[in-house]
Amino acid sequence: MLFLSSILLLAACESQQPVEPGDASSSAPLAEIPEIRPLSESPIVIPVKPTPQESLVADTLFKGLQALDQDRLLTPIDDNAYMRFQKVLAIDPRNEIALDGIEKILLRYVELSQEASRRGLFDDAEAFLSRAEFVNKEHSLLSEARALLQSEKSSGDLFFSLDNEDFINRTDAAVFRLGEIAQQAKSDDAFFLITAPNDSLARWMYLQMRSAVEGYRLRGNIELANQISIRLRISE
Repeated sequence: MLFLSSILLLAACESQQPVEPGDASSSAPLAEIPEIRPLSESPIVIPVKPTPQESLVADTLFKGLQALDQDRLLTPIDDNAYMRFQKVLAIDPRNEIALDGIEKILLRYVELSQEASRRGLFDDAEAFLSRAEFVNKEHSLLSEARALLQSEKSSGDLFFSLDNEDFINRTDAAVFRLGEIAQQAKSDDAFFLITAPNDSLARWMYLQMRSAVEGYRLRGNIELANQISIRLRISE
């Protein structure tokens, strides 16, 4: 019986004819054959080791930008932004990053000079302008900064440079000095500008001035800066 079943199965297999593609006589559906596409050829990038000169330029630019961010513009003499950028320009005179860095050094000195002028720190303002001139004495902004400095000097306003140590420690001497300035502001009906390194100290200075002229409305503003100072704008 088993032998007969095997013969019948073999005969059935032999009786089935293979189905040719495109044979309309066959009722069996054709299996979909996926389209085969060659993989696109990706470019092979072979890394090129930078030359010693390229490595030197990149490293020097990085250190120059760090110095610029930290306001090490012309000092210290052996680790400043100007020196780093000039070193790059000696190798590559058209290096855009170095040229832009030199420009930013000058702009920063002009900005510092203007801030010092507004606070009556005229010696500091002059020193910052001198450093800007060292970078590029032909720059158009220098004349504007000098005009501002001269204008502030002749403004007639009162400027008070204060002892940072006394005010940071909020000593009795600082309280007494603030009282004097507040009385001057009241006498001249002046508009004050307080500068201090942090908001807490600036507000403390204002409160001491206000308590020294109780009943009088002090008018003014507060700015944050490293140097502690007060300016009284005298009304014309």
